Amino acid sequence: MSSETFRSEDAAVPHPWKHHTVLLSEAVAALQVQPGACYVDATFGRGGHARGILQALGAQGRLLAFDKDPQAVEAAESLAASDTRFSIRHQGFAQIAALEPASVDGLLMDLGVSSPQIDDPQRGFSFRHDGPLDMRMDPSRGRSVADWLAQASVQEMAEVIRDYGEERFAGPIAKAIDRRRREHGPLLRTAELAQVVAGAVKTREPGKDPATRTFQAFRIFINAELEELQQALEASLKVLRPQGRLVVISFHSLEDRIVKQFMAHQARQVFDRRVPMAAAAPVRLKLRGRVMPSQAEVAANPRARSAVMRVAERTEAP
Repeated sequence: MSSETFRSEDAAVPHPWKHHTVLLSEAVAALQVQPGACYVDATFGRGGHARGILQALGAQGRLLAFDKDPQAVEAAESLAASDTRFSIRHQGFAQIAALEPASVDGLLMDLGVSSPQIDDPQRGFSFRHDGPLDMRMDPSRGRSVADWLAQASVQEMAEVIRDYGEERFAGPIAKAIDRRRREHGPLLRTAELAQVVAGAVKTREPGKDPATRTFQAFRIFINAELEELQQALEASLKVLRPQGRLVVISFHSLEDRIVKQFMAHQARQVFDRRVPMAAAAPVRLKLRGRVMPSQAEVAANPRARSAVMRVAERTEAP
């Protein structure tokens, strides 16, 4: 996942979108990149943040990136071929847990979905462009949304739409999907799903498509995004060196809530009330602030408007 945005007029790249990386200079500055240090870009996307980090690194510095998306990995492999300081792993970012303890000087997680994923109809993420109802970050692994919807119960669908989309019409939407598949067969296309949702959602905020929250919910669920985020945050404590920076950019309230609560919890001493005489858990992070996109960035790139970057620093090992 990455927060980059693209425009169709750039035909010089394999996937015709030009990217605008959200909070690029701010993220690199927050990492406090040192020339000879080791960094991890946990969500490569199309490499905007990675290139910014590489520009700040010296000849002895190293940058490792992770990404599930085969298209992102293809772009990253091209970069790796031209820069020996950089390497890519075709894995989800929870796999940072496999890195050596205290081996990383800075870790960046950009949790946004990249515009090549959103804008390419064949990926099935968009309610604006008809395509196969897929939504997998890695189309070679796991179930598509269409596969899941074909067998999910009304209750399961409603819970996913409510919990991951924060959609107040979750029940009516789930019932409408069930009625549609019983009468006409499985939902296979994004346009079909968007039409069903629009018929079940009676009111919506001005300028917001009725399908927005449902598509978000199914994407988050099918890719286990929140579970992977929690695993990656926990792993960051193991792999970061003392004074190493953790920088996380999120784009909706569910993600940001997890990041905010995790950082806050790790930034204070916690006592186990069940064992009154036990020592408190050590403080493992220092909070270093929250950053929002500037008005100029949002004007140039509307998809940046919901971004929140939170920064924390690993404390000395206890």
